Amino acid sequence: MSIQDDLEQKDLVPRHGSTRRRRKRPDVIAEKVRDQIITADLRVGDRIPADWVLPETLNASRGTVREALKILEIEGLIITKTGPGGGLFVSAIDPEDAIRFLDNLFLSEPPSIPDIYSLRRQLEPELAAGLAGKLSDAQFSHLQSLIYLYEDEPTSAEEEYRQRLAELDFHTGLAALSENRLLGFVCRFLHSLLQDKSECRAIYSEPTPWGKREMGVGYQVQLLRALKQGDRQEAGRIMRAHMIEAEKFMIERAVLLRK
Repeated sequence: MSIQDDLEQKDLVPRHGSTRRRRKRPDVIAEKVRDQIITADLRVGDRIPADWVLPETLNASRGTVREALKILEIEGLIITKTGPGGGLFVSAIDPEDAIRFLDNLFLSEPPSIPDIYSLRRQLEPELAAGLAGKLSDAQFSHLQSLIYLYEDEPTSAEEEYRQRLAELDFHTGLAALSENRLLGFVCRFLHSLLQDKSECRAIYSEPTPWGKREMGVGYQVQLLRALKQGDRQEAGRIMRAHMIEAEKFMIERAVLLRK
């Protein structure tokens, strides 16, 4: 290994002309352990070999190694088990934790409503089409129950807000059922961005004209019928029309609130 390669491995110089700031040693070690997990194709529940994280193996102090492992534990990649048979193991990352982490990237500069819906218009019709004819009776009943949460006229601003979030819960419920885990995750992330966006929260707290509410419920009822019939094309068409109307409504309400 050349001196340059050794320096790059330690992350003491930028790679490929990168100008990123120098990282701390625990971050570099955490990335090295993560790369070893990937290279060795370890799965959730697999034990991480003890010699991977020995201070002499990593050429670092015990304190630095502990800090690196803490980073991986916070990220949800590893878990420490004590007692007989204990040690370090590969852990499963909870999707909700991952979404919350990603949400934090956009807290200071949240994407606009059109930005979010430009993706929803493309992805959610594909999501719906992929679920056509694949829902069990229990899954279908669960989605129906999410619609029932907001089909009645709200009696207060608080109930209005809860019902609007329930509308997103319906779409999040669909995303959670997708066989395409990446597609489902991205859709759930978009829903989370909408829930966190202050502009959207203000819109959700305002009374929604009943005609618009009926339209939203109508789209979802039609969608469930198409899903039950196994009609991929119709499910995609209904969801696309739903997303177009939803985006139009959100933009109109946002303009009114700014005024």
